[in-house]
Amino acid sequence: MAHPAGPGPTEPVVRPAPHRWVWYALGGGLPERHRAWVLHDTTTDTWWMRHVARMLVQLAVPIALVVTLLPAPLALRLAVAGGGIFLGLIFSLAYMPETTENRVVKAGYPAGTATAVRDRAGLGRQQRETERKRAAAARRAARYRGRTGR
Repeated sequence: MAHPAGPGPTEPVVRPAPHRWVWYALGGGLPERHRAWVLHDTTTDTWWMRHVARMLVQLAVPIALVVTLLPAPLALRLAVAGGGIFLGLIFSLAYMPETTENRVVKAGYPAGTATAVRDRAGLGRQQRETERKRAAAARRAARYRGRTGR
């Protein structure tokens, strides 16, 4: 089904139930009613932290198996688990934009939607920060003029 590039004004952001979120974190798709939430999840200010959380959920089972079933001293099992988490984190961060775009496409949005939404939000934050700095500079200039009488 073709959808517009962003959620419609009437499209509610419906968070999935915990069991559906775990499925989503493992790479599964969500029902249509969670479509706007997927876009929110991959474009909010904390999108990269959410991505890392999903990655840790994906690694939980193999890491737990290594720690519990590997026939080695506990220190070695923990070192192997830590190395696996480190390598998984590097790999996950390297492909973070592509992975999040894939989730958005799976939810029914065109490819590039998440990046475009994040870029627009970043531009808005940058414009607000510029205005804040201009206003602060104007206040400093007014204080300076008030002290010097110029």
